Amino acid sequence: MSFNDNVPKLKPYSRSVSIIGVGATPFVRVLDDPAVDGLCEPELFGYAARDAMKDAGIDGSDVEFYIHGQAGPGWTSNYATPNMHVANWIGMKAKGSYHHSEACATGYVALETAVQLVASGQYDMVLSGCIEMPYSIAYPTRVLTKRRFGTDAIFHETLCSTLPRDYTLFTRGALPFNSESWLDYYVKENNISPEDVDAFMTALSIHSRRAAALNPLSAITSKTYDELAAEAGMDSAYEYLHSKFNPLIGKYMRGAHFEQRCDGAAAVIVCPTEKAYQYTDHPIEVLGVGHSCLENSNPRLEMQATTNAYRQMKELTGLTGADMDLFLTNDFYNQSQMLAAEICEYLPKGEGWQYVRDGRIAFDGDRPVNSNGGRCHYGHAAGASGLHDLYEAVHQMRGDAGATQVKHEVKRTMLRGFGGAQNLLNIMLEKK
Repeated sequence: MSFNDNVPKLKPYSRSVSIIGVGATPFVRVLDDPAVDGLCEPELFGYAARDAMKDAGIDGSDVEFYIHGQAGPGWTSNYATPNMHVANWIGMKAKGSYHHSEACATGYVALETAVQLVASGQYDMVLSGCIEMPYSIAYPTRVLTKRRFGTDAIFHETLCSTLPRDYTLFTRGALPFNSESWLDYYVKENNISPEDVDAFMTALSIHSRRAAALNPLSAITSKTYDELAAEAGMDSAYEYLHSKFNPLIGKYMRGAHFEQRCDGAAAVIVCPTEKAYQYTDHPIEVLGVGHSCLENSNPRLEMQATTNAYRQMKELTGLTGADMDLFLTNDFYNQSQMLAAEICEYLPKGEGWQYVRDGRIAFDGDRPVNSNGGRCHYGHAAGASGLHDLYEAVHQMRGDAGATQVKHEVKRTMLRGFGGAQNLLNIMLEKK
């Protein structure tokens, strides 16, 4: 029996649960921005939580339980019980709460846990939020307003702590080779030429960057590659993306194909769907959450776990990726947008790279993916990024996403979350 056969079938929720409020801070780099330098975790978490409450039309007295998520409270904040550090900032003192951490999948698990609390009938109004400051990290013994740069050396040491190392530290090779394993498998499986690989990878960067530059919450990205090319005296985004400013650092991947670490927070409010109509005419129902975990020792674990979690949701709902109007996914590596969308049947098998090359997965294309620009261009704040994706999904479904609003109605959205070489989630949302 394969370990993938261990994945259980999901059961329907005991009662329907819907999202009534979302909130998010801009994705910033606190140490690099004088306007926000000195901000710390409770302030960012409070910003997002109060933004979500305002969006839902409630205040702290309405929330019955709150959840705190953070991928690395120890290394970024020197916290042991981080949920207790934010209670006073959002009017939750004396209310029930807990903290959770699932690496960069934390933001997706944040929704899953909140929904479970409401679906069980234990609570009617739950706030779930996530905060991460991996770019501007705390000193071990100084006040949180004094920060230091989260270097690659510190980050790599932390990243290694998510990998199994009971008898060995097994990474299948250093980055970027490890991160290209799924892409390399896909290229060989579909017999894609080197020229076509370069074409769709370049297009992926251009479309993602354009979306991020238009997104007001992406404080770290304000210019498209065409604009950057012009500033450098170049004729096109293509020339810029093949210059010294974007070096090839793997077999296929260039600098623009990796995540950009930053700081930020986001939050969500959920309640029973029948109660949600008191706050909105169009609740966003959570149809379910598929969840599969595979550790880093499994070849192409991301591909396998994506298949598992998607299968759970497909069996539960009877819906497929083809029924979705928008797809949002964790893309530590830019190509994960296309690879995950294919596995989840949002894009036709073996044709995703052509959709990318032709601009069809851009926010103004017919099969939009990561309309916020994704981790590599919008930014990545570890545990907070999943809820930023949820924030984007909800506003796209409401039709008020602004300059990057997709060109068709978004009735259903799928989110694929991944983090820490472990948790893989598939979430389906439906506008009522």
